[in-house]
Amino acid sequence: MSDGTDIMANSGGGVDPTGMDEPKKMTREDWRKKKELEEQRKLGNAPAEVDEEGKDINPHIPQYISSVPWYVDPSKRPTLKHQRPQDEKQREYTIMGDWYKKGVKEGTIVTKYRQGACENCGAMTHKKKDCFERPRRIGAKFSGANIAQDEFEQPQLMLDYDGKRDRWNGYNPEEHMKIVEEHAKVDLAKRTLKAQKLQEELASGKLSEQVSSPRHQWGEEDQNAQTERDRNSEDEDEDKYADDIDMPGQNFDSKRRITVRNLRIREDTAKYLRNLNPNSAYYDPKTRAMRENPYADAGKNADEVCYAGDNFVRYTGDTISMAQTQLFAWEAYEKGSDVHLQADPTKLEVLCKSFKVKKEDFKEEQKKSILEKYGGQAHLDVPPVELLLAQTEDYVEYSRHGTVIKGQEKAVARSKYEEDVLLNNHTCIWGSYWKDGRWGYKCCHSFVKMSYCTGEAGKDMSNTDLCEEELAAVEEISKPKTLVEIHQEKMKKKKKKHRKSGSDSEGEEKKKQETLKKALNAEEARLKHVEEMLQMDERKRSYNSVYETREPTEEEMEAYRMKRQRPDDPMASFLGQ
Repeated sequence: MSDGTDIMANSGGGVDPTGMDEPKKMTREDWRKKKELEEQRKLGNAPAEVDEEGKDINPHIPQYISSVPWYVDPSKRPTLKHQRPQDEKQREYTIMGDWYKKGVKEGTIVTKYRQGACENCGAMTHKKKDCFERPRRIGAKFSGANIAQDEFEQPQLMLDYDGKRDRWNGYNPEEHMKIVEEHAKVDLAKRTLKAQKLQEELASGKLSEQVSSPRHQWGEEDQNAQTERDRNSEDEDEDKYADDIDMPGQNFDSKRRITVRNLRIREDTAKYLRNLNPNSAYYDPKTRAMRENPYADAGKNADEVCYAGDNFVRYTGDTISMAQTQLFAWEAYEKGSDVHLQADPTKLEVLCKSFKVKKEDFKEEQKKSILEKYGGQAHLDVPPVELLLAQTEDYVEYSRHGTVIKGQEKAVARSKYEEDVLLNNHTCIWGSYWKDGRWGYKCCHSFVKMSYCTGEAGKDMSNTDLCEEELAAVEEISKPKTLVEIHQEKMKKKKKKHRKSGSDSEGEEKKKQETLKKALNAEEARLKHVEEMLQMDERKRSYNSVYETREPTEEEMEAYRMKRQRPDDPMASFLGQ
C-alpha cells in the first residue's frame, strides 16, 4: 500500500515518476508501477494526468498521441498541444473566399514599349516564353504597335486544407444569374410569339370556327388540345419512346438511361463456332464481333451462307444509300440549306432526288451544247469495232481436232529477277551466244560482259579468228547452192560411204597415225608457247593467254597424255629413248 499511495500522491501533484529531463531506460519495477497507474486512471480511481497548461488528459488516449515526438522536443511532458492547430500557422493562411483576380487592367492604355516587358505583346506582367498571344512576325519590342494591356498581379495565396479542396472557391454566383436571365428572355420571347399567333387566329376567324364546332361543345376538342400540349412539352419528349422499347437481349431503363450491349439469343449459333479453324475469320471476344466471312476458307460466297460476317450485314440493304444521303445532307447544310437526316428525312429525300435529276439534266444539256458547237455525234453512235466488219485482229490457228496451235499462248511465267535488261546498246542479253566454252552476246559475238555492242562489225572481227578451213566452210554454207550442186554432193557422200565400207583397216590406221602426228606437233607447239608465256612478265601477258576453253579432240587428248611430263615416274628417263 505504501507504494500505491506514493504513486497516487505523486500523480496527484502532477509529477510523473517517469517524467525526467532525458529519456532513460526504466527498471522492471518502474514499468510495473507505470502500468498500474494507467489502469487506476482508466478505472477512475486515480486522478487524470495534467498537461503543462493544467488541462486533464483523457487516460484512454493512446500514448503515441499524447506523448510529444522526439524531433519536436524530447524534454516536454505528455500534452495534446501539438495535436491542435497552431495559431502562428493559422495566421499565414488566407481568408476563405479570396481568389485570383483575373483579366487585364482597364483604364490604362500604353503606346510605347517599356523596358523589361514581353517582347511579343508588350505587357509587363510576363515574359516572352510565358506569353499566350500568337507569336507576331515583328514583336512589340521592335514595332511598338498594338501593345497589350497588363494583367492583374497574382498574389501568393496560402490556402488551408479546406480552401485547397473547396470546389466553389473563387466562383462568382453572379455568373449564374446571366444564364438565368438568358433563359428568362427566351421564355418571354416564346410567350410573346404564342400571343401573336393567338391574335392572328382570332383576327382570321379560325378560332371562332373551332369554338362553334360540335366537338368543342362535347369537350373533345379540349382533350385533343390538352394531349397535343402534353406531347409538345419538353419533359414528356424525353420519355415518349422509352417505355415502348422491348427488344430481346437489351435492357433499357427510362429512369437511369443506361443501355446494355446486345447479347446473343441462346438459340442462335455462336459466331466462334461457325468455323473451328484457328486461321479463319478473327473473333473478338470483348466486343463479340466477327467482321470477316467465317466460311471464306470453304470457298462459299456471302450469298450462299446464312452468316457472312458483321461487315456484310453493315453494307447490305440501304446502308450505302443511307450514307450517301447523309453525305448529301452535310454538303447541302454547308451550302446554306436547312436539312437534316434525322430531323426531317422526307424533305431531305425529296431534295436529294430533285438534285440528282437536275444534275443529270445539266450533264445532258452540257453534252448537247458541246456537240452542237463542235459536232461529232456520228462518232458517238458508231458500233464497236468487232461489229463493224465482224472481224478482229486476233489471229488464232486451230488444228484438225480443234485444239489451239497458235494465237492464244499462255503468258510466260516470269521470275522475281530482272529479265530482258539490255545494256550498252546490245539487242540481245548476256548469255545468248556460246562458243568454245564461253558465253557472250549474240548480237556482236562479244565475250566481254560489260562491253559496248559493235553489231555486224564485231561478228566479222570474231569470224576472222577462225581457221581457213572453217572460213571456207562458212563461205560454202553462206553461198546459195543450185540443185545440180546439191545432187553432186549427195552422190559424193554415197561414194564415200561405199569407199569407207570397202576400205581396209590399214587405211584407217594410217589416217589415225597422221592425225596423231598432227596432234603431237600441235601439242609440242602449245608447250613451247606456254613456256614462252611463263617466262614473260605477268603484267605484259594478256588475260587467259595460257588457257583454252575449247573442247579437245581424242587425238589431242592422246598427244597430251604422250607429251605429259611426270618427274615422279621411275620410267620418265626412258621417254626420250
